[in-house]
Amino acid sequence: MRSFLFVPGDSTRKFAKALGGEADALILDLEDSVAAPAKDQARVCVAEMLGADRGGKALFVRVNALDTGLTLTDLAAVMPHAPDGIVLPKCEGPDDLRQLAHYLAAFEAAHDLRQTRILAIVTETAGSLFSLGQYREVDPRLWGMMWGAEDLAASLGARQNAENGVYHEPFRLARNLCLAGAAAAGVVAVDTICATLNDLDALETEARIARRDGFGAKAVIHPNHVAPVNRAFQPTEQELDWAQKVLDAFAANPNAGVVNIDGQMIDKPHERAARKILAARAPT
Repeated sequence: MRSFLFVPGDSTRKFAKALGGEADALILDLEDSVAAPAKDQARVCVAEMLGADRGGKALFVRVNALDTGLTLTDLAAVMPHAPDGIVLPKCEGPDDLRQLAHYLAAFEAAHDLRQTRILAIVTETAGSLFSLGQYREVDPRLWGMMWGAEDLAASLGARQNAENGVYHEPFRLARNLCLAGAAAAGVVAVDTICATLNDLDALETEARIARRDGFGAKAVIHPNHVAPVNRAFQPTEQELDWAQKVLDAFAANPNAGVVNIDGQMIDKPHERAARKILAARAPT
């Protein structure tokens, strides 16, 4: 999955449009995009969305944060309809992940569901930054870790998080710690949304930088952002050719620790990188 498109949980119109688009996954949102008086109706809408033909897309649901007291109500509404994943906002650390996993285990048992993936948003509070290396083997449901800058700015008391499209240092720190934490945990690092709606070239550049650095996907907030993000996270033909050469060389020399390809010494870390590149090919 390369692109995660946020869809307001109370908008069946936007859901229908998103379902016909190119995003690999949709995040049906019960949190920030839904006003407090509309939460109940949004839960009903999201349940209906989950019951629709998914058209091959993964459907995640962003529930309200654990400290709101609304998380269990959200889960009770959506879990009977087997979402592909749950997005946990304002995840402060491994204890929050364990609490959500405990809730999910109960719903999975009650409704005879397979294990539900968790995508945790792990940088939205100042306290969350101090536990980003501690998610390894906390729970097998953890599929990915996403960073976010908007709520973090409020938590830090920052006046702004970026200028001219460049994040300020506290937010770059959060991004990099999320990336390293996801790698340490062996899960997918998901880049945050691009808040600039109309500059698609800047968006694609941002996405390419994210992929270059090791992120495996990016969140988006507008349908127009999906295609540039998908392009950025799609390996080039040159990368695919290189990766296939690497795997072919090691397959032909199964006992070798190092192989020579086009005059370059290629070792086992390159083989692992090649497998990741081939795994990132767009679904057919």
